Amino acid sequence: MELLELKSIWNDVLDELEATNRIAWLAFFDARLAKLENQVLTLDFSDASKFQDGHDVKSTVSNNTYDALLTAIEKLTGLSLTLEVS
Repeated sequence: MELLELKSIWNDVLDELEATNRIAWLAFFDARLAKLENQVLTLDFSDASKFQDGHDVKSTVSNNTYDALLTAIEKLTGLSLTLEVS
């Protein structure tokens, strides 16, 4: 699967998160899919219209929240990914 394919079903991933883990849905709702390479999905949370310097998701999101996202992605795509946050 390529990044564009994952982007095309991202709303489905978010819908799955909303149904199974509302906290994870809130955490990743504003994420932008930046890169998918070697089974590593890079998420970008920078948004100049909201936060001048972005926000530090790494220090505020628990491993369980990341796991919920990865589980939703795997359920919908069959891909076992790891995450990187920028």
